[in-house]
Amino acid sequence: MSRSDAADLARRLGRQAEAVCRHYLPNGRRDGQYWRVGDARGEAGRSMFVRLADAPGGPAGKWTDAATGEHGDLLDIIRETRGLSRFSDILAEARRFLALPEPEPVDGSPPRARPKPAVVSPTAARRLFAAARPIRGTLAETYLRARRLTRLDDLAALRFHPRCTVLPGDGAPRQTWPALIASVTDLSGAQTGAHRTWLARDGAAKAPLDPPRKAMGQLLGHGVRFGRPGEVLAAGEGLENALSVREALPGLPSVAALSAAHLGALALPPGLRRLYVILDADAAGEGAFARLAERAREAGVEARPLRPARGDFNDDLLASGARRLNAALARQLAREDRVRFGGA
Repeated sequence: MSRSDAADLARRLGRQAEAVCRHYLPNGRRDGQYWRVGDARGEAGRSMFVRLADAPGGPAGKWTDAATGEHGDLLDIIRETRGLSRFSDILAEARRFLALPEPEPVDGSPPRARPKPAVVSPTAARRLFAAARPIRGTLAETYLRARRLTRLDDLAALRFHPRCTVLPGDGAPRQTWPALIASVTDLSGAQTGAHRTWLARDGAAKAPLDPPRKAMGQLLGHGVRFGRPGEVLAAGEGLENALSVREALPGLPSVAALSAAHLGALALPPGLRRLYVILDADAAGEGAFARLAERAREAGVEARPLRPARGDFNDDLLASGARRLNAALARQLAREDRVRFGGA
């Protein structure tokens, strides 16, 4: 990859500077138009500042450590926080964060199977979702019911595709599998991406693929939305986790950000007063809650965690059923929300 390509990656990261900082420098915090943190390795403190928006003093993503005089861009942050030494690994991590495809090889090595740039574009995501059909009577409905997800009305964000292409990525030929397709949208409702969950031929489980699901398009800050948010919203990582909470609390609007990193960077809708964060029972989930809760507080929004008894809320739903999950969730809601959103 040329230096110009690296500069383009740095510019792309700069356009999402705050999300980059929240992901790689979670010990810092926003201070006006800067992200303040201890150093480029992410230690707590305030001596280093990262510019979050373009200004006469420099472009977004540029940083300076006042204690040492060091300075750089967001690629340097990725290098330091991830302990990477090879330039190619730094760029690969930046592309992973930005959901960009791998570049074509230039050293004569055989090309590896990889998504084409159009596959990750919002236009391709919209095309895929338009080609899919409503889930009623399809293998997508079979799959969701196998996960004890039965509230299938008003799920316009979900569709079914009978032959969704899989690019294995290891030189193997393309495959097609049935798939549950989810529409990723921004706060205005415009589709920015799509999420594919490939299904077994009978719909009883996920397809035997590694991984069995992938996202495409622009995801950062956006999500798969269920219900119309108002003053209260629930936000989680995975589709099944968010849908499980919806199963038990059908009146509570929710959004699935599709990963812990994207959950921490989720855009908050205007007028939001209280945010419930649907957690997975792992360190990544707790980290995402900490990042999102801090952003919520800065915006004047109350943030509350919803913690499962098992690995996630779909595990709880499968083990205990919707009625017991309803009771467990109700205990974690603010009193005024228990009746409003169907809690006991």
